[in-house]
Amino acid sequence: MSLQARILVIDDEVEVGTFFRCLLERKGYRVVVATNGQEACRAINAQKFNVAVVDLKLPDGDGLSLLQEIKKVQPDCEVIIMTGYSTTRTAVRAIQLGAYDYIEKPFEDISEVESLIDKALDFAGGAEERKKKLSSAEWSHIATRAGIIVGNSRAMNQLLSVAYKIARKDVNVLIQGETGTGKEVLARFIHAASHRSDHPFIPVNCGALPENLLESELFGHEKGAFTGAIGQRRGIFELANHGTLFLDEIGEASLSIQVKLLRVLETGEFMRVGGEKPIKTDVRIIAATNVDLEQAVREKSFREDLFYRLDVVRLCLPPLRERREDIPELVNHFLKELSGQGTGQEIRISPEAMKIMMQYSWPGNVRELLNAIQQAAALCDGTVILPGHLSSRITGSLNQFPRAGPALLENQPQGSPFLAQLQNMAQAKDYLSGLEDGELSRVFHLLKVLEKNVLEVMSRRGLSCPPPATIEEMEREAINQALVYSRGNISLAARVLGIGRNTLYRKLKEMQDGARNG
Repeated sequence: MSLQARILVIDDEVEVGTFFRCLLERKGYRVVVATNGQEACRAINAQKFNVAVVDLKLPDGDGLSLLQEIKKVQPDCEVIIMTGYSTTRTAVRAIQLGAYDYIEKPFEDISEVESLIDKALDFAGGAEERKKKLSSAEWSHIATRAGIIVGNSRAMNQLLSVAYKIARKDVNVLIQGETGTGKEVLARFIHAASHRSDHPFIPVNCGALPENLLESELFGHEKGAFTGAIGQRRGIFELANHGTLFLDEIGEASLSIQVKLLRVLETGEFMRVGGEKPIKTDVRIIAATNVDLEQAVREKSFREDLFYRLDVVRLCLPPLRERREDIPELVNHFLKELSGQGTGQEIRISPEAMKIMMQYSWPGNVRELLNAIQQAAALCDGTVILPGHLSSRITGSLNQFPRAGPALLENQPQGSPFLAQLQNMAQAKDYLSGLEDGELSRVFHLLKVLEKNVLEVMSRRGLSCPPPATIEEMEREAINQALVYSRGNISLAARVLGIGRNTLYRKLKEMQDGARNG
């Protein structure tokens, strides 16, 4: 970047403008200072800038609106947001809206400020492809080390860019995403990119342990604190000191555990179970959930004060169906890992099989994709995975069957061969037993389509339709289907439903109690 680069500083504090003018003009940069939004708008419409340093709070507006105006008028101008600690969440929102980065006031390290502006200047004005490479160059090696396959999707690249920038700030992070999207992998990436990377990263699943065991796991216990406590045991908050604690399925933590977590976040202290002395800890919390915590707060099942302590920065992992362009790269990565295990041969996937995988919705996300590849590779008797090697769950779920629309059903007279054939099929269990796995899956999905179309025709004709299922009935049916799908595996059924295992146990108990009382 040329030494004649122009930098716009927008802050209502005159001292801040003077500081930046002295800091940057001695380096040969041209500096313009604006003390409010109006002055800033006049400046960006009058001359071109390479970098703008913008305070979030201005007397006649806010930094986010100004950021959007700058990016609209001068898309190549890189914006650095200045913020206080209490507005970190807004600063992260600024990055998501296109800001290059943010710095906290008061400035503790002047060299860090200079370095950030120099990087922004180097980044400014580059072509989109060059910017993407410069951005990913900072974090791609960390992502690889953490086990993240980035791919080409813009959403995933932007997410990792934001995650890398906030990793260096010592703030708590809340990761939201469906089951199987890779929340723990993202948490490991944040830890690896932070100044805590030389210290422990410890994950704990809040939905996998009963309340009393989870409390002991988190805070440790003293000898004799409860039956079986034959010695003192340090908890995860002690073991993770100066490192990162990953709380998975945080929404499954009981209200009692939530109170204790809140105290640690507020004071940096906790006590072992049965202990009397407070213990200091310095731990960064990354929490993850696949449920709507805001809804849980409204339902009083999750503490509002704890939610805001955890939700300083929120990162939302996109489901695989929203980043389909990454599927080929993920598939080839998994195949590369599998190749050579036992056979020494490279396993590939046929274009036809890849097309099917691109069309599938992947409700289990990356975890399900990996499982599907492992299954297909095990069934493959050669070196190329073909459609026939894929699970019937994947091949049968696609709309590769005839589309029996409402018009076709309306044209069928009473006593028609169509109805006779349906009746015969409904009664012929032996016939269904003789079908191939893939054919059974297609029949199942065809019947779903048929049911929908029949209801449409009945409604159009003014016929009385069966009443819809209640929410309670739909939930019960979903749980039963999940148990059938998982063959009774509670953990898998819970993952499929997108809830914690403890939640599923509770709902099953409620169903049993209801059946008993009914």
